[in-house]
Amino acid sequence: MTDYIIRASAADNQIRAFAATTKELVEHARSIHETSPVATAALGRLLTAGAMMGSMMKSNDDILTLSIKGDGPIQGLTVTADSRGTVKGYVYNPEVLIHANDKGKLDVSGALGAGILSVIQDMGLKEPYVGQTHLVSGEIAEDLAYYYATSEQVPSVVALGVLMNKENTVRRAGGFIIQMMPFAEEKVIEKLEQKINEITSITKLLDQDMTPEMILEHILGDFGLEIMDQLPTVFECNCTKDRVEKAIISIGQKDIQEMIDDNEPIEVNCHFCNTHYNFSVDELKEIIIRSK
Repeated sequence: MTDYIIRASAADNQIRAFAATTKELVEHARSIHETSPVATAALGRLLTAGAMMGSMMKSNDDILTLSIKGDGPIQGLTVTADSRGTVKGYVYNPEVLIHANDKGKLDVSGALGAGILSVIQDMGLKEPYVGQTHLVSGEIAEDLAYYYATSEQVPSVVALGVLMNKENTVRRAGGFIIQMMPFAEEKVIEKLEQKINEITSITKLLDQDMTPEMILEHILGDFGLEIMDQLPTVFECNCTKDRVEKAIISIGQKDIQEMIDDNEPIEVNCHFCNTHYNFSVDELKEIIIRSK
């Protein structure tokens, strides 16, 4: 199944909803970053959230960045996404291994520890919008729901899940975001809360081969669910050697000259896709000339 996001509304537009299946993009991230199971779960959840949240933006040029920094062994995560369903991300410490939690599940919260969630929306203005909240659970979904409630005053239900195979490949990945509009009636809110409380876990729904449409139908079918559109989502990095060259220029001529004086080629690694870019001494000399 190709990864995709659906956007929907319900209860006469009092509810808006997003749901995604992201198994392929999370597996791609796992393979290129060689993440441990708990790091895969953490990154997969944030990639899934980023894909859905990116699809909420209006302009093709808008960029969303989700950043988590914690005092746990995983140290942090960064994900960026656009409005077209393209997403990328990385883990600070991809090899972290910790024991399962008391429920026998991957302990994402323990891996992240206490920390800060930052949501940065670059919409082409002079300054990007930055919202920050403390991690309330470290499970990522609850932290994003708390961010929406406190920073954007939008009551939201966020569910994110990654299920692993025994050989540590990704078996299922996906999630949903359901939000109440400001004019939502109290009876609609109460009915939705009751329905959400009936759901045991998103991974159980995903492991029943439920598509994003089926998941939202399961939750919002009694609210007059209307599927608005479907958007493919993929892990894709836009790095190029030219972009990396600009990053090298930004460090300054003095540091570049020191690299040249070492008389050794350099290798620059993209954090997002783990692509390696090599620059010879002659190329560094040309960069110095072009930067003057």
